Order: sequence, then structure tokens, then C-alpha cells
Amino acid sequence: MDQPSQTPGRLIPAPENFLTVPKVARRDAIKKLLAGAAGVAAAGMGGGVLAQDKGIPPASNPKNLPPNVPEWSKALGKPVKVGYGEPSRYEAYNIRRQSPGLTPTDTSSVVFTPLQNSFGIITANGLFFERDHNGRPDINPYDHRLIIHGFPGLVKNPKIYTMEDIMRFPSVSRIHFIECGANSAMEWANPAVPTVQYTHGMLSCAEWTGVPLAVLLEDVGADVKRAKYLLAEGADGAAMTRTIPMDFALRDVLVVYGQNGEMLRPEQGYPLRLLVPGVQGVSNVKWLRRIKLSEVPFNTREETLQYSDMMPDGTTRQYTWIQEAKSVITSPSGGQQLLDKGGYYQITGLAWSGRGKIKRVDVSTDGGKNWKTAQLQEPVLSKALTRFRLDWWWDGSPALLQSRCIDETGFVQPTVQQLRAVRGTNSVYHFNAIQTWLVDEQGKVHNVEV
Repeated sequence: MDQPSQTPGRLIPAPENFLTVPKVARRDAIKKLLAGAAGVAAAGMGGGVLAQDKGIPPASNPKNLPPNVPEWSKALGKPVKVGYGEPSRYEAYNIRRQSPGLTPTDTSSVVFTPLQNSFGIITANGLFFERDHNGRPDINPYDHRLIIHGFPGLVKNPKIYTMEDIMRFPSVSRIHFIECGANSAMEWANPAVPTVQYTHGMLSCAEWTGVPLAVLLEDVGADVKRAKYLLAEGADGAAMTRTIPMDFALRDVLVVYGQNGEMLRPEQGYPLRLLVPGVQGVSNVKWLRRIKLSEVPFNTREETLQYSDMMPDGTTRQYTWIQEAKSVITSPSGGQQLLDKGGYYQITGLAWSGRGKIKRVDVSTDGGKNWKTAQLQEPVLSKALTRFRLDWWWDGSPALLQSRCIDETGFVQPTVQQLRAVRGTNSVYHFNAIQTWLVDEQGKVHNVEV
């Protein structure tokens, strides 16, 4: 083998238009490619597109390149911008996107976070994924109220709080992820979508500011020994409701109004939402208007008809709150293209667990035959995204990239086969299997299963 080059490899971004990349590689295509075949069955998926293909002016004007002084250094720049800031026009392609046909209406749909373009662990508010059940209500915060009550004997002093009341309590700020329970759901049967934005993009992480729910429960005189559950209800047209165990509520649940240093956005529950760290996204009820205490679960529509898991024997799992340990490589990832054979690339991605901190992430470039331990980027926080990195020299031959995380409880992220052996293929929720990206001989990256 030639001496590895020290030159960093170049990477073409993933295509941004989902509709142009409908196909993915299947298992037989992988075998042919790894055996030395010239192409894959899913060649129609294509590779990335250059910046100019996205409508962005190409950075190729010789007049602006060293040793010349670029044009923007010869003139007075634009004045200070008044109002809310915006990204550079050169970043206009980096947006949330909707998967066509995923849901029948836009008001009961989802838009995905572009994980392939993310840095660190914090998701910008404008890129945070959104899932609505009845559209987003336009709530006047001065008219919004939070009611806390319960069945007889469970709450001594039921109260109705204004937003001003809530914001007068001492606040805390914590970093946590939110992941939709249906994230990666389309991968249960086979690789279904081409890029990480669509395989894992119902996932985001932010710094949340609000009041611990335990403080409010104490304020109303809740009997937290008798009350075993609470019902959280949203003010949207769906009156979205979820049962939350009392031990969650007393541990780390927050009633939040702030996200990444500003008030919640309307799509994230403005002016008030529940944050239940580590639990499937639907339990983080947006536009929070009511909390009711009970000694038994509430068995609402979203806990029986929806958000339950069909098992291979025909039974149904209910109340599967926790999001188990999971990871994904975000670069190189589906739709991207490696340009330089014999170049160094940095494999990077995200890992997370609803049970606590990520302890370790291993990375494989040969489909799980051999593993190397990746570096975890600080900070490593409980129930938050963790960034991992591993340097990799690509020699130009086909590679199968995988990541496998282990959390502080010792839980190891399963393979697809291990997960299906327990859960079957009829589930929609809680898919946390190892993701595989195939790098072919042309450097194009495909979503595959091995």
C-alpha cells in the first residue's frame, strides 16, 4: 500500500432535493460492489451536487483569490442589521425539509433537521425539527394559562398560572435532545431514504430554560406519593395529551419557555412546553396548557391508537417512553461524495441516549468486522447529543461506514438484525439500529443495509 497522504480529502455535500434521489442500494448491489463490480444497482441515486447547482454563486473568480485583494475588501460593507439576524445567503440551502408523502397534510406533518450540515451538539432554532399534529396555534402569551390540578385529594391548591407567574420562578437552563419516537421509522423494512436528514433528522438538541416541574408541583401541594402519573395537555387544535410517570416529573422534567437564549418559537410550543429529557418527542407536549395528576395512566388516543409498538407475536407494547442509545455518522453520509482517493477524511457524527451519558462510540469502515474507538468531543452531557470524531484514510476501495454507541448504563446500540430479532418489522417507533453508509469506488455514499 502506498504511504498515506497527509492531504485532507475533499467532500461534495449531499443533494438537497429529496425528489431527485428516490433510490437506494440494496443488499445484492452491495455484494457485487464489494466483489469488485463497477457500479451499484442504485447508481441512479447519484452523488452530491456542487455549490453552484444549489443556486449559490461559485467561489471561482480569480480576481478574488490570493495574492489579489478580494472585491469585498475594497468597499464599504453593509450597515449594522436592525431586527432579527439571518444566515449568510451562501447558506440558503441549509434548511429543514419535508419528506414527500410521509403524512397526508402539512398541518399533521414533520420537517427534518439537516444533520449533515451540523456542527457541535446544539441545533439552531431555525433548523430544529418540527412535528405537528394539528398545525401550530398562534398563541397570545398574555392570554395563555397553565392549569395544574388533579383527581380528588391529589392536589391541595390547584392553580392557574399566567406566563408572568411562571417566569417569576427561579429558572434553570439545561442541554437536552428531543427525538421523535418515529425517527428512522422508514428503515424498519429496508433502506428507504438517501440522506441522513431523512433517516435521522427528527432529532435536535438545544439549551432549554424554564422551571423544574417539581417546583410547580410543590407550589400546588401535590401529593407526589399517591399520584403516580400526570397528564400533560397542549393548547393546539388536537389537544395533544400524554401520560408522564411521576418519577420522571420529580427527576428532571422542565416547564420551559426559553430555547437557545430566546423565547420558544411557535413551532416549538411558544410560549410554554413540557421538556421530558430522554423520552420520545411526543411526550414533550407543546403549547402546554394543563397538567392533571392521577394514580393511574390515562390511556389517551396518542398512547393506544398511536405511539405503541407492534411486536412479532401480535401483541402491542405501550408506554415505551425511553429513547434507547443510538448514533449515526453524519459525514461522510448518504448523498455525499468523497473526491480524493488517498486522502484523509474525518468521520464525524452524533450519539445520544435517553438513559444518560454516552460512554463510548466505536466506528467501523468495513461493515462491523473491525472497530476503532472514536474521540468524544466535549461536553459529554446526560440525555444530550454527543459529537464523535475519527480520522480515516480512504484508499479508494469500497467501504462500509458504521457507528456503534454505548451509554453509561452499558446498553450497546444493536445491529439491524439484532433489533428485528426482538421487535420484528411491524413497528413504527424506537428504531435505534446501527446505520450503514456505503462508500463506492467513485466516492459516492449510499444508504445500505448489511
